[in-house]
Amino acid sequence: MTDAVKTHCPYCALQCGMEIGPELAIQPRTDIPANASGALCQKGWTSGELLTNGERLTSPLLHGEPVEWDVALDYVASRLSAIRAEHGPDAVAVFGGGGLTNEKAYTLGKFARVALGTSQIDYNGRFCMSSAAAASIKAFGMDRGMPFPITDLAESDIVLLAGGNVAETMPPFVRHLSGPRMIVIDPRRSQTAKLAWLHLQPTPGTDLALALGLLHMVIAEGLVDEEYVAARTTGFDEVRTSLASWWPERVERITGVPVYRMRQAVRAMAAAGNKGSGAPEQRRNVYILTGRGAEQHAKGTDTVTAFINLALALGLPGRHGSGYGCVTGQGNGQGGREHGQKADQLPGYRKIDDPAAREYVASVWGVPAESLPGPGRSAYELLDALGTPDGPRAMLLFGSNPVISAPAAEHVAERIASLDLLVTCDFVMSETAAMADVVFPVTQWAEETGTMTNLEGRVLLRNQAVAAPAGVRSDLDVLAGLAERLGHRFETDPVKVFDELRRASKGGPADYSGITYERITEEKGVFWPCPSTEHPGTPRPFLDSFATPDGRARFLPVQHRPPAEETDEDYPVYLSTGRVLAHYQSGAQTRRIASLVKAAPEPFVEIHPDLAEQLDITAGDVVRVSSRRGEAKAVARISDAIRRDTVFMPFHWEGANRLTNPALDPTSRMPEFKVCAVRVERDS
Repeated sequence: MTDAVKTHCPYCALQCGMEIGPELAIQPRTDIPANASGALCQKGWTSGELLTNGERLTSPLLHGEPVEWDVALDYVASRLSAIRAEHGPDAVAVFGGGGLTNEKAYTLGKFARVALGTSQIDYNGRFCMSSAAAASIKAFGMDRGMPFPITDLAESDIVLLAGGNVAETMPPFVRHLSGPRMIVIDPRRSQTAKLAWLHLQPTPGTDLALALGLLHMVIAEGLVDEEYVAARTTGFDEVRTSLASWWPERVERITGVPVYRMRQAVRAMAAAGNKGSGAPEQRRNVYILTGRGAEQHAKGTDTVTAFINLALALGLPGRHGSGYGCVTGQGNGQGGREHGQKADQLPGYRKIDDPAAREYVASVWGVPAESLPGPGRSAYELLDALGTPDGPRAMLLFGSNPVISAPAAEHVAERIASLDLLVTCDFVMSETAAMADVVFPVTQWAEETGTMTNLEGRVLLRNQAVAAPAGVRSDLDVLAGLAERLGHRFETDPVKVFDELRRASKGGPADYSGITYERITEEKGVFWPCPSTEHPGTPRPFLDSFATPDGRARFLPVQHRPPAEETDEDYPVYLSTGRVLAHYQSGAQTRRIASLVKAAPEPFVEIHPDLAEQLDITAGDVVRVSSRRGEAKAVARISDAIRRDTVFMPFHWEGANRLTNPALDPTSRMPEFKVCAVRVERDS
């Protein structure tokens, strides 16, 4: 390399702009709004080390032994054909990832439905944003995580963040929060909560009750934007009636959040003064944002719905300067759920059981609509079914490490081990790849070109900056090689794949047909929907109307219910899980970067001093945490930042997800990662 190449960070959904120069020197860009101030977090600054990591795989592995590419591809294709012939197409599963480029996610969905004919495809994004996506579709008719540019946040008066710790998960995000006062809802006094003007610290699993209580207060104190509700929404009367029993004192008993703090939050978000009719004399700019802490529950969709109801009552969504948004986590968590790697979707965010969608996408793919399978199992249900009599007997795994990241991880590992065939594409020997029959070594972020869609719905372009090591190919090459052996022709050029994606998405809710690589480069990203090359893109899709048949947003009544698993005499403490600054997702990348390992070398159990004293635990002790699903050991950290009835563990290492509960949200099929009952004791 002699010149710097403009690209984007390989990690979170901010997709910060960066340049890669000679000797893999990383510098932040200042032309991408997510980090226009020139900020990167320590993960971004060290991302060049991923490309030269000594643990890189550079040859396909067959039963642990290096082989030529053709040998590995022939073996996999032969085994897939035999398994499909004996057990049917649904005997083969495909599991994707929210970090794959749009081109890869699209091709993965097409490969599953066309080359394999299987309905058994889902991805790890089901573990991240699915509850917020489901709630947004119900309320607004469309899911675009943040339906506004991130730069709008800086102009607001108040930002309420429910269940997010952006100061650690995506630090440059905080630059956009320097103007507004923050209200943070979190059982921990996280790094983000420490920056907040007001911290509400509920019992884990009670965010829904808190949201209901806040809306009850808005109604009781006459703070509803009645004009907005009448003009732009439906269903408010039913929601108003459903909230009658959620008086503040009851909510305080359930959540542990004092009434006066709830009232502070409500009055800060509402107008400074109100007329008797409820119409505000002075309108404040307010955003309500949800993160995984509110969403990763067996009632996550209802919890997000309750926060959306609060936003609608205050007149926020669809107004410049205010709104509701989901803080998407994975690098392509937004784009990854739009183009077909979810069990129930086709490209353009179309539903796979919609006859018109099937006809259109099948015409782009050149296959009969009736040949496309129907909806398959969601992510955890798919993993849980592996190797069972009615479940898949083979799985192809791209961009995910479920042995670490799935709930009830020990059980998931057992199910994976029962497969007749496991094939993974990875750049290192992750914990899941170590179990595979075949491992394909694939390119990394800076070794390939492709598009990503960040948390704003802005489509960005990652440019190839360096050549891949000899022996390494892209995921597109792997899929094309397998497809050819199964009798199909797939593109490997990302530009051609994106052009096909554009055609396949045309007319769908996530319409990319007007977006080109050239436009992305010139405009520093293009917002979808963008239905033609003349269209400017849609940074704020709800300003005129919502994407519902009547153009109105929908209030939907919901009711609080306890966690799927409450504490008891045997398991008397709540466990909540989350992330730390130095690491990302399952840690397969960041745990191989020396400076990041130095910053966060090992897992830990964060425990309140009172609980630690009760259990005779001191800082540095090895602690055993047990749930009904397994146990994990980690070093104790004593901190009053956590509630007395709760412990916290990061999930970047093996252990935390052995404990978590796979109870599923009935709508989104999101597992209940964020709360389960555990027993904590000093390890003898």
